[in-house]
Amino acid sequence: MESHERGSLADLVRYRITTAKSDLQSACILMKEGEYRGANNRAYYAIYHAISAVHALDGKSYKRHKDTLGNFNKDYVRTEIFPRAFGRRIAQAEEIRHASDYDDLISPQKKKQMNRLRLQKN
Repeated sequence: MESHERGSLADLVRYRITTAKSDLQSACILMKEGEYRGANNRAYYAIYHAISAVHALDGKSYKRHKDTLGNFNKDYVRTEIFPRAFGRRIAQAEEIRHASDYDDLISPQKKKQMNRLRLQKN
């Protein structure tokens, strides 16, 4: 893991959790306002930053989202530290965020799927 000149490992974990909470709060606000694309993006990043905090607890850090998510599944979901359903929800959130950010037109089926994914505070 990279050295963090400005603080301790605990500071990094706290920062990532704070960022995750802020992203989740933003997602909730955007969802209430009907801004679903932005809500999907912020919900995904809330998950991503929380996962990054878990990795930091073990002294790990990854530059690419693919590595962050893949190693989380390998180290924590497959070993059942976190439930498998959690891993599936993370994959859904990633897919929905990607579609929201990059697809010009989203099919009605995709919209239904996006609406079914609920923001989880726990």
